[in-house]
Amino acid sequence: MTEFIFMLTQHDVTVPNALEVLEKVKDTGLRYIGCKDIGLSLNQYIELFSRIRKYGMTSFLEVVTYNEEEHFNGVNLALKVGVDNLIGGMPQYTKKTLEYLREKKSRVKYFPYIGKIVDHPCILQGSIDEIIKDGGEAEALGVNGINLLLYRYVGDQKTLLNEAVKKLKVPLIVAGNVTSFEQIEELKKNNIWAFTIGGAIFEKKFIKQGDVQDQIIAVLNRL
Repeated sequence: MTEFIFMLTQHDVTVPNALEVLEKVKDTGLRYIGCKDIGLSLNQYIELFSRIRKYGMTSFLEVVTYNEEEHFNGVNLALKVGVDNLIGGMPQYTKKTLEYLREKKSRVKYFPYIGKIVDHPCILQGSIDEIIKDGGEAEALGVNGINLLLYRYVGDQKTLLNEAVKKLKVPLIVAGNVTSFEQIEELKKNNIWAFTIGGAIFEKKFIKQGDVQDQIIAVLNRL
């Protein structure tokens, strides 16, 4: 079954009222929830992930920063707040991040980006062959899965999806620009492990007159 990860984010930043939104969605049946590594104070992140654990949800923190120092600030944030899954992070830091997590004896699961990531919000560039090669190298290093910016790819998205499903063996999370039920159906047909949605929930892309809870329930009902 394909899973839905609700991200408390918009424009690749954690929304300032993330705690308030969590309280609104905790009883919708949602099982997977996360946010980005930027947007809140450390104390707010600690409280947010404490509540996520309390509500029995599985947590995700996505690293969207580019330089190495900021990247590892995000990794350390994940360790401090006790997330279940660390996702994102630039491909050039994958090996070092895995080594660091092992050194810290962390049980967090790691799903890095692959391909050439640019801009903010993040965009995926590079040839499909290069992206898949990146994925294979990440698999060989021992990642738990891959965070693929499929719908932010500047090239042929359908071919990238087909190649990723065919050639990559670890679980795939499709992140970014999932804004329609048609995309969800496409991901389900390809047995993608999970997808993230953040901004499209807040922008009411699924139920025009609905609130955040209505959007989430509508997506969950399509799984």
